Amino acid sequence: MDHLDRFLQQHRDLTRRYFLQLGAAGVASLGCAPLWAQDAEGDRLLSEAIAQLEYLTPEEKFAGGGRGNPPPFKLTPEQRREAGLDRETWQLEVIADPESDVQIENPLSKQLGTALDWAGLMALAEKHAVRYMKAMTCLNVDRVFGMGLWEGVPLRHVIWMTRPAANLRRVWYHGYHSDPDKPGPGFQSSLSINRVLEDPPGDHPVILAYKMNGDWLAPKRGGPVRLIVPDGYGFKSIKWLQRVVLTNNPNPNDTYAGQNNDVDTTMKTFARFLGTPATLKVGRPAALTGVAQVGMSGLSKVQYCVRPASASVPPDDPYLARANWQDARILAPPERWGGGLSEGPLPPMPAQFDAQGRPLAWPLRYAIVHWAALVTPSDAGPHELCCRTIDANGTAQPLPRPLPKSGRNEIQRVPVAIEA
Repeated sequence: MDHLDRFLQQHRDLTRRYFLQLGAAGVASLGCAPLWAQDAEGDRLLSEAIAQLEYLTPEEKFAGGGRGNPPPFKLTPEQRREAGLDRETWQLEVIADPESDVQIENPLSKQLGTALDWAGLMALAEKHAVRYMKAMTCLNVDRVFGMGLWEGVPLRHVIWMTRPAANLRRVWYHGYHSDPDKPGPGFQSSLSINRVLEDPPGDHPVILAYKMNGDWLAPKRGGPVRLIVPDGYGFKSIKWLQRVVLTNNPNPNDTYAGQNNDVDTTMKTFARFLGTPATLKVGRPAALTGVAQVGMSGLSKVQYCVRPASASVPPDDPYLARANWQDARILAPPERWGGGLSEGPLPPMPAQFDAQGRPLAWPLRYAIVHWAALVTPSDAGPHELCCRTIDANGTAQPLPRPLPKSGRNEIQRVPVAIEA
C-alpha cells in the first residue's frame, strides 16, 4: 500500500460534512450546477470521492518503517529487550564528543552507570511532558507518511542534566542499528544546540517522544523512545534513540548530508489530491478532496485548476502562476480526531489548543489540513488536475523554496479524461 492509499483511508466524516453543508445553495455559489438536485447521483459521487479518513493516523496505517537488517521493529521481543528497545531495558547516553573540546560535568553514560533510563524519563515527564500534533514526512518523498499526536519530554531538560560548561555548539544523535554488515552508528542526524535549547515563538520543543496518539510508542514508530523535531522532516526525528553526543564541531553528522540533501531545511507547505476521479463529464460536477502539509510559512489558501493535457508549461511560467486557479475549501477542525484516541476532549496541548480543546489557530503549522472542492468541467478531452497552496506570506507553491533537495513540493498534476 503506497502513501496515497494510506491517506485515502482517513477523514471521511469531516469531508462528508463539508459537502452536506454546501447543499444546493452552496454548490451554486461555487458556480456549479446543484449537486443535490439528484440525491442518488450526489450520494454516488460522494461515496466514490470522499476518502475514508481520520485526521490523526492510526499506528497501523502510518507509512514508513525503518532501516537496518533486519529493521529493529522486526526483532523478536527477546531481541528487543536485549538491545535496549523495550521500556524495561531502554537507556539513553548523553556524552561528550571525545574528538572535540566540549566540556560537560555530568555525562549520562552506561559505563559510569549514569545513563537515563525509563524510570528517569518518566520522572521528568511528571514535570515537563508536552504534547503536540505534527505530520511525519520525508524531504525526498512528495507525500505525507502520517499525522500524529506526540507526547514527550523536551530534550533540553536532559541536556541540562549533563551540566554543559563550555564549547557546545551541536547535538549529534543516533538510534539502535541492527545491520551487522554495516558497522557503525547507522542512521544519524544532528541539530544546532540553539534549536534544542530555545523554541521560536509559537513553535514546539524537540522532544524525547514516548507516546503517539495517546499510546506508548510502537516498535515500528521508533519505540520505546524516539526524537521528534516538530519543524523538521522525518530524517531529523531519529527512531530507537539511544545516544546523544554533545560536540563543539559545528558540522552536521547527518546521514542525509552525504546524500546531497539540505539537512537544515524546515518543512514546506504543499497540497496533494486524495480523491480524484479518473474521468469527468462536461457540465457534471465532481468532488475533489485533498490534504495540505502546513510548513514553516503557514497556509492561507489551497487552489486547484483544470488544464488541457496538451498545454505545455510556458518557459516563462514554470510554476503555472497564470493558470486558472480556483480556491478550494480548507476544512475546519474535526469533531473526532481519530487515530485511536478516545472520544471526548483532547489531552492538554497549551501551545496549540485552548482549555476547551479548540485549536488556537487553524491550520496548525507542521501538521496537515484537509480540503475539498467541486469542479464542473466545460471542455471535453484529455486534461490534468493541478493543486497548489498559497502560504501565509502570500507565496504560491512551489515557491519560495522550489529546489527539491530541501523538500519535495512540486505542483501535483493528475491526468483526467473529460467526456462530452
